[in-house]
Amino acid sequence: MAGPRVVIIGAGVVGAALADEISARGWTNVTVVDQGPLPATGGSSSHAPGLVFQTNPSKTMTEMARYTVEKFCSLDVDGQPCFLQVGGLEVATSPERVAELQRRHGWLTSWGIESRLLSTEECVAQHPLVNPDKVLAGLHVPTDGLAKAVLAVEAQIRRATERGVRFLARHEVLDVPKADGEVTGVLTDQGEIPADIVVCCAGIWGPKIARMAGMNLPLTPLAHQLAWTGPVPALAGQTQEAVRPILRHQDADLYYRDRFDALGIGYYGHRPMPVSADDILSVGEAEDMPSVLKFTEEDFEEAWSETRSLLPATKDAKVEEGINGLFSFTTDGLPLLGESPDLKGFWVAEAVWVTHSAGVGRAMAEWLVDGHCSSFDLHECDVNRFEPHQLSPEYVLARDCQNFVEVYDILHPLQPSGDPRPIRTSPFHARQQELGAFFLEANGWERPQWYEANAGLVEGRSIPTPNDWAARYWSPIVGAEAQVTRETVAMYDMTALKRLEVSGPGAAAFLERLCTGKVAKSVGSVTYTLLLDHDGGIRSDITVARLAPDRFQVGANGNLDLDWFTRHLPADGTVQVRDITPGTCCIGLWGPRAREVLQPLTDADFSATGLKYFRARSAHIGSVPVTAMRLSYVGELGWELYTTADLGQKLWDTLWQAAEPLGGIVAGRGAFNSLRLEKGYRSFGTDMTYEHDPYEAGVGFAVKLDKDDFIGKAALERRKAQVRRKLTCLTIEDPRAVVMGKEPVYDGDCAVGYVTSAAYGYTIGKGIAYAWLPAELAAPGTVVHIGYFDESVEAVVADEPLFDPAMSRLRG
Repeated sequence: MAGPRVVIIGAGVVGAALADEISARGWTNVTVVDQGPLPATGGSSSHAPGLVFQTNPSKTMTEMARYTVEKFCSLDVDGQPCFLQVGGLEVATSPERVAELQRRHGWLTSWGIESRLLSTEECVAQHPLVNPDKVLAGLHVPTDGLAKAVLAVEAQIRRATERGVRFLARHEVLDVPKADGEVTGVLTDQGEIPADIVVCCAGIWGPKIARMAGMNLPLTPLAHQLAWTGPVPALAGQTQEAVRPILRHQDADLYYRDRFDALGIGYYGHRPMPVSADDILSVGEAEDMPSVLKFTEEDFEEAWSETRSLLPATKDAKVEEGINGLFSFTTDGLPLLGESPDLKGFWVAEAVWVTHSAGVGRAMAEWLVDGHCSSFDLHECDVNRFEPHQLSPEYVLARDCQNFVEVYDILHPLQPSGDPRPIRTSPFHARQQELGAFFLEANGWERPQWYEANAGLVEGRSIPTPNDWAARYWSPIVGAEAQVTRETVAMYDMTALKRLEVSGPGAAAFLERLCTGKVAKSVGSVTYTLLLDHDGGIRSDITVARLAPDRFQVGANGNLDLDWFTRHLPADGTVQVRDITPGTCCIGLWGPRAREVLQPLTDADFSATGLKYFRARSAHIGSVPVTAMRLSYVGELGWELYTTADLGQKLWDTLWQAAEPLGGIVAGRGAFNSLRLEKGYRSFGTDMTYEHDPYEAGVGFAVKLDKDDFIGKAALERRKAQVRRKLTCLTIEDPRAVVMGKEPVYDGDCAVGYVTSAAYGYTIGKGIAYAWLPAELAAPGTVVHIGYFDESVEAVVADEPLFDPAMSRLRG
């Protein structure tokens, strides 16, 4: 048998998919253990209704669902198909949902999935049971359908077994043995199985298994109601299991599927019913299966009433059986994939539903065998993405329950999460409240979007009002703050950005190995650079400031950067990495009058020659010691000013007292985003991700191929001459046609790309959208169209940056 010794815990749809995919790649020294019988092990896969709707705002999740559909369509068990491709239909019963279906159609078009918006009559033609007096419109996806989960498990088990994978049923996991920080095996009630790699695919038991490995898994099992009707007279004589599309009525938190002459009804509209993984019975203890709890009829009453309204034919039927089935929920609704940060060799593939199971199996197999995933961008799904507070039991339970409640809700891209909130506040928070800050949230941080104190600045300015969707979580104050930043000076709270300290005698060499740019330069240098994966994909864009010969400050994008650094630390202890974000804060002071504000407050030289562009220095601003970096993501003269959290409010007050008499303001994230797009600055995770390389993304200038070897260099040298797509700047003349991101871009009638970031450019007088387009369409002057709800918005490819291409304002 080939490959390392791998033990997969859990033989549901995820474990079976991983066993199949990893053995197909040549790793066959694999054992899969499960406490239950095969192929119906008793977990969520065994009772899952199997509806596979591919529509998702996440490109990655949609692509994983598409792969699952394609794979399951190719599988059968003794002639029984593993997928019934009956199509999917979502119906709208309110004008708001009609608009939401238009937006969802846009996502599908962006991600390359065929779909069509339907009229009421067309919905009835697809699903004759729906009430035409209730349904306003629909969204049809012909490739959606019903996954036969247990059959798919069996089919994949058979394939993996033929390659030498061993499956052990009725083996309950008791512990995950470890030694010297590495996993050594899996202990079951029938003995220990040695392992070099253990992958937890235990689903609703995931938190319990992960705890055995010392890992805190932010997952909550929640009960979800699934009922089955008796015979529906209108379906009498139906001999095929399913002939109508799977159906979603999201306005009422309901979905439906055929089962011969009866219907299955799934319901999310009831109260959240969380269950601790420790309280779930074992297979031997459960009356039916551990993932199935007793049906609570009182919670289903509203669902049954609404069902008879949407599907009048069900008035002649009864609910004959039902369950409260357990499924996994996470704090952001995304899977948990990756290796433990503390125990080498212990991996998880958790919070994965049938819809994405085969895709996750492929992703994990590639990640394990090749060291990276080439089929999907996994940055949204990496289990190490969370901040420490996001792993607290209170936070996990609250947010997981909220995600259950909101699973079918219409959510705006800027809509902040609910309780618990606030969690993280900068030292400036009290001052921001005094100025009427409107707060949104990011990674727990309260971030001002605009300040009501600036409302008077709107008068006399040309600030167009965008369309209704874009006008949510927006104020004309955003435009005024952007314009005043360019006219005078503004203070921005940049505390929420992740800051890492890399220190030690090996720090410079360590960063040189990870970064695409040359960072081992003189003390005081600041470098914009990239972190790449081994295939040349962008893992992050960062700034690296050398503050001392053996100490660097890194401006990072999140916890995944910290995890990446930590995993690559040399074993000799010559480098230390520390997250300094909680103990520090930052104010961005930017605008043409920034030097007039700052220079009188310090005896340090902040002239154009005293502190050049992309240089850093220590100084005192009044009585506050700061690290000042001369860089600006709004494209104006100025500095990022860092100090310790205890001195943050004093720094704010010192700067504000100097800025206000000069016409200075405080400004929020809305203005910041508009200004950074005018300047063409990319945002990792939105504009570029793991699937893109620097030359496609327009950040090739941050790569120095003439330096010594760095991670991803060899792959980049191969990819450099193969740029087939480009991140492209588009401008929109219609001031109301502000798009929000993830919309499809068309060349004529052909969808050719999708929007990443967008905003109105208040100082250039045009809408801005960045989009991924084929390289041949990226020439300035090319006219394309953006699909926005039911509208077609004309956009033109523009040279970038749109503002100050000569960089004179930044370098002044």
